[in-house]
Amino acid sequence: MPIPEILPAELAEQLSGPPEKRPALLDVRFPYEHAYVALPDSVLIPLPELDERADELEALRGRPVVVYCHHGVRSLDGAAYLISHGLDAVSLHGGIDLYSRLVDPKLPRY
Repeated sequence: MPIPEILPAELAEQLSGPPEKRPALLDVRFPYEHAYVALPDSVLIPLPELDERADELEALRGRPVVVYCHHGVRSLDGAAYLISHGLDAVSLHGGIDLYSRLVDPKLPRY
């Protein structure tokens, strides 16, 4: 079953809307990547830690979650994990790298 994805422009549109309609953002990269660049108000739980930190994901239940990483590969696994645990999740297509190129070029790239 394919993992649903959201395009950077679609995410930017959702993030510009009213706060109560914005999706939760889950960054599944490593802390050093998150420290370098991250989308505002995102929660950091590295992909290898999702299972052991599953209780923290409960705070995201009931709202849409956009999972992101650097290029959009790890986020597919992260979104699949969330979906398998009953959360409403999608992966950011192309990751924060594509988001920075298409939506917000002020974001540092690495």
